Amino acid sequence: MQTSDAPSTLSLNSSPTARIASVSRVTGETNVQVALNLDGQGHCSAQTGIPFLDHMLHQIASHGLIDLEVTAIGDLEIDDHHTNEDVGITLGQTLAKALGDRRGIVRFGHFMAPLDEALVQVALDFSGRPHLSYGLTIPTERVGTYDTQLVREFFVAIVNHAQMTLHIRQLDGINSHHIIEATFKAFARSLRMAVEWDTRRMDTIPSSKGIL
Repeated sequence: MQTSDAPSTLSLNSSPTARIASVSRVTGETNVQVALNLDGQGHCSAQTGIPFLDHMLHQIASHGLIDLEVTAIGDLEIDDHHTNEDVGITLGQTLAKALGDRRGIVRFGHFMAPLDEALVQVALDFSGRPHLSYGLTIPTERVGTYDTQLVREFFVAIVNHAQMTLHIRQLDGINSHHIIEATFKAFARSLRMAVEWDTRRMDTIPSSKGIL
């Protein structure tokens, strides 16, 4: 596996407070490139070869107000697992890189998103301690061609590599697409809240320990 900075054509603002990062992850199974701007406007380009995953990445960008560019080439002839996981890993690494020592951020985020009959609650903490509590009950094995077991794998990958604590709770829902999309929207809004600048502590790390 190789990880390195990746060039990007992503349109990024030049504000001195902009948090911009890119990561390239190349393995024997996948080649993934992610670039993002945490201080963006919600623009997204996602080409992973997995249409439903692309749709969910658009939710993260749009509702998180992150400019996001993701490209992936993977062994889809086997299944979607490696590509789905490696996109999550690389996105998590890029988030961690953009946040740096996490100085000046709010750190915590939470949101409850409805989508028709589905209702999902997400809470997250850029704690530096990876942990996922996953409470979705998705009634079907697939949405289109997408294996719904891969939703958990995607969030496991992000959590481990962005070094965050993430709790996902399904409060209602019977439609698999609605449940998953509500989850990604709630995650995006929680992420947006957590990475916002805290103007009262811009020069400090949001921890009583002084480090995250």
